Amino acid sequence: MDTRSGLDLVSRLGSQDHWLAVLITQRRSGEPAASVVNAGVLDHPLTGEPVVALVARGGTAKLAHLRRSPQATLVFRAGWQWVGVSGSVELAGPDNALPGIDAERLRLLLRDIYHAAGGVHPDLEEYDRAMAADRRTAVLVKPEHFTGNPPE
Repeated sequence: MDTRSGLDLVSRLGSQDHWLAVLITQRRSGEPAASVVNAGVLDHPLTGEPVVALVARGGTAKLAHLRRSPQATLVFRAGWQWVGVSGSVELAGPDNALPGIDAERLRLLLRDIYHAAGGVHPDLEEYDRAMAADRRTAVLVKPEHFTGNPPE
């Protein structure tokens, strides 16, 4: 599956199930670690290339795993159809500097990811304060490989 088709499928399936995905990272032991996240498709804030992105709370195991091994897989599903997208990861947050992303750009990026993952907040200033207090980090997955089942 090419990148455009894969990301179209991610968007179609994600929108049907609240943009929920299973995130697979790698523990220090090499075993997979799974968590459920909200994720969406948007353009990389520096390159403009499409990425699949999520926001992770600071201090979580998933961030520790991604710092050590910056590769991830996200699996989206709706009904019996599913698509997995795997690729290298970039992190941008208060504990993960990404050159070109200052504090203001990070604030806007976290909002962009939230919206791409279907989020709607009645008070974005309150959202910004919560993101800063939780030391939230943008997780940007470059789509390098897709897997899935054929459409029904």
